[in-house]
Amino acid sequence: MRALIDDLKALTVGCILKRLILVVALISSGLLILWITADTDTRRLIANIPTDRDALFWSMDQRDAAFRAMDWLPILADSHVIESGGNPYPLPRGKELDIEGDIEAYMVEQRSAAMVIVQDGKIRFEKYGLDFTAGGRWTSFSVAKSFTSTLVGAAIKDGFIASIDDKISRYLPDLKGSAYDDVSIEQLLTMTSGVKWNEDYEDKNSDVALFNEHRAEEGLDVTVSYMRTLPRETPAGSRWVYKTGETNLIGVLVSAATGKTLAQYLSEKIWRPFGMQQDGSWLLGSTGHEISGCCIQAATRDFARFGLFMLGGGIVGGSPVLPAGWIESATSRQADIGVLGKGYGYQWWTYDDGSYAAQGIFGQGIFIDPKRNLVIASNSNWPIASDAAGLGAQREGLYRMVQRAVDAESQ
Repeated sequence: MRALIDDLKALTVGCILKRLILVVALISSGLLILWITADTDTRRLIANIPTDRDALFWSMDQRDAAFRAMDWLPILADSHVIESGGNPYPLPRGKELDIEGDIEAYMVEQRSAAMVIVQDGKIRFEKYGLDFTAGGRWTSFSVAKSFTSTLVGAAIKDGFIASIDDKISRYLPDLKGSAYDDVSIEQLLTMTSGVKWNEDYEDKNSDVALFNEHRAEEGLDVTVSYMRTLPRETPAGSRWVYKTGETNLIGVLVSAATGKTLAQYLSEKIWRPFGMQQDGSWLLGSTGHEISGCCIQAATRDFARFGLFMLGGGIVGGSPVLPAGWIESATSRQADIGVLGKGYGYQWWTYDDGSYAAQGIFGQGIFIDPKRNLVIASNSNWPIASDAAGLGAQREGLYRMVQRAVDAESQ
């Protein structure tokens, strides 16, 4: 009997092993088929899949792979689609700008994935790197802040928000009793709330790192849950401090006021009617709301089209999307940032010559110069998240070179 039992055990173990081998073989063959049939971007992502949810601490190769595929990674975050329409805003080719300097070398040093220069409504320069193409989508990082602030203007125009002088707790009552209770929408837009915040991208204990992993209190949006715990540092309106978390609050406020997701509202007001060519996407936080200080995925040409929307006064189909005077206020200095010739508007970086920019870490940007009817959209993967004195200064030098090239044509 014992021998029979031992034989049955051996048979059982053998069957299990055979089944395991079969499962492994099937999985392996499936992965092999996936690898064989995958395009270059998918293969790059499979080979360099991030193991940390926080992009600030990915390797260069992981960023190269994932920045073009952020919404392919539900392990990192889900996303909402920003639906486009079927009638793209035209971007005809114009004569290539004669830009001084070595643009090829510039793009290599910047680790540029794309640069699209549009002037007088025509593409005057377009080039791609890092194996990225015009058909791909790259992540925006904080360039999304300027989209979010523009949706505040749209919500005011539509009557969902009464005024930027309103206290944010009027729309987000869960902030009552916190340091944000008496902060106005305008103070959020200009990052002058006076609430304490640490935006150090290299510090895993900074607020900008910690709030991404925060577990929301029951029934609260994750951004509201984290931000209402922060202490006051200075009186509201007295000092500018850059705070991604506050843009996330602005996004929650817009959704609460409009009753719509940010992706839906952006599609309805700008993306679809203005004529973005591709669908975009917007990554979501852990409680299902768009991360409004970050992470719109879009084609570089469509980032440039957003610049054209701003240049054109926020007009879609002959009708204004934004209140009268909004763009002028949003893109002029509202807060002193302590840098000569620069300031901060409503989530836009401003220059004293009248130009302004949306900027994101690792080299994302939309530069807009109304005087020259000029838009420069660029996507990159810098070696470090923020490098104002090095790569950032080099990028601003490129903006000035393009301005000089445009000026030279009119002389």
